Amino acid sequence: MEELSIKSAETSRWDCVSLGEVMLRLDPGEGRIHTVRQFQAWEGGGEYNVARGLRRCFGMRTAIATAFADNPIGRLVEDLILQGGVDTSLIRWVPYDGIGRTVRNGLNFTERGYGVRAAVGCSDRGNTAISQAKLGDWDWEAILGPRNGARWLHTGGIFAALSPSTPEVAVEALDKARQYGTITSFDLNYRDSLWKSIGGKAKAQEVNRALVNKLDVLFGNEEDFSAMLGIKLEGVKEDFDELPVASYETMLREVAASYGNLKLVATTLRTAHTASRNAWGAMAIYNNEILYVPQREIDIMDRVGGGDSFASGLIYGMLSGKPAAWAVACGVAHGALAMTTPGDTSTASRAEVERVMLGGSARIAR
Repeated sequence: MEELSIKSAETSRWDCVSLGEVMLRLDPGEGRIHTVRQFQAWEGGGEYNVARGLRRCFGMRTAIATAFADNPIGRLVEDLILQGGVDTSLIRWVPYDGIGRTVRNGLNFTERGYGVRAAVGCSDRGNTAISQAKLGDWDWEAILGPRNGARWLHTGGIFAALSPSTPEVAVEALDKARQYGTITSFDLNYRDSLWKSIGGKAKAQEVNRALVNKLDVLFGNEEDFSAMLGIKLEGVKEDFDELPVASYETMLREVAASYGNLKLVATTLRTAHTASRNAWGAMAIYNNEILYVPQREIDIMDRVGGGDSFASGLIYGMLSGKPAAWAVACGVAHGALAMTTPGDTSTASRAEVERVMLGGSARIAR
């Protein structure tokens, strides 16, 4: 494995560009989707959440390449993105037909879960504008070339699962990024609901193996590596109540050996005792060295987006020139903080992240 060679901030308009879907999340709060009478609205999406965390928590310059149907729902999601400070200049607006027969915006209903009641997600995302993205929709030469430039490009398995054309768009972006020395990362983010009607795990592996061959950095958990790449974690029970560190190291080394282009592979370590109480840590391999942040017990308000916030914290560390071990610890701390508030996205500050990294207590700060 080689070390990452990251361009200086002065060479690029953006520190990170993310490519993926952003949905309107409708959150029933402490209630249930099927009985509640009121929802709170958030924006969220696996790839977008990384750009949002980098911008809002760490002050990095980020943009989201996505598409919306041009109607009030799309404009609401845009407004939420603007509040997070992410550059919206790469959003494509698709004419709306009035009823959503040809194009629409995605909705994501998500229960947070509590105690023995697990979190529940119900997506309504068929025929969305971004799922219809095709080659040539974005001018990647203009985005990643000398005219603008990005130090890092992030996308993932959710975007790749949206339609037959979205993996082609991802390849188009990744190839252009490689041409201009932009670091590329990908979160496998396996979702059975996205793949089951288009070929299941076999199709997921076919698509994602091709994409992983074009990457510098790969994120995933044990299920992602198994479902998407066919690399299994040995020695764990079905409920993941105990996570054998040696088995995770073996899994990461196998991923790195299978894809010689990868320079960093990272996985979160989560044991969900209940929906409200998890053990949380991470492990990565970089420059052939295993980096390990042991699990610690954390309380959960809303677990959605924890992995994305881990990714953004790690990416921030690498973009900032910090040691890789520091970057992994930053990701763990940021992910833990993100899960203490509702919504997919992080509301943490960099100072809070660094305080958690140092083992700071939860005593009132005033």
